[in-house]
Amino acid sequence: MKKDKENEMEDELLAEYDFAQMKAGVRGKYVERYRAGTNLVLLDPDIAQAFPNDAAVNEALRMLIEIAQCQQSNTAVQQTE
Repeated sequence: MKKDKENEMEDELLAEYDFAQMKAGVRGKYVERYRAGTNLVLLDPDIAQAFPNDAAVNEALRMLIEIAQCQQSNTAVQQTE
């Protein structure tokens, strides 16, 4: 059974993949970016149409945060009265 699995793995690579001609990769090329972290968010098409770039998305989210904070402070003031 193990031999069958080993043969399957060998058969997956196509003959046109000649690794001898490939240049050596650079170890750790993107490690600094990885350590810095990323926050990739995929938008639905209808949402993406409303925001032409990342700056527009950030601006809208900052406004939403401000509105939410104002709502929280208004609710806290009303509850203490």
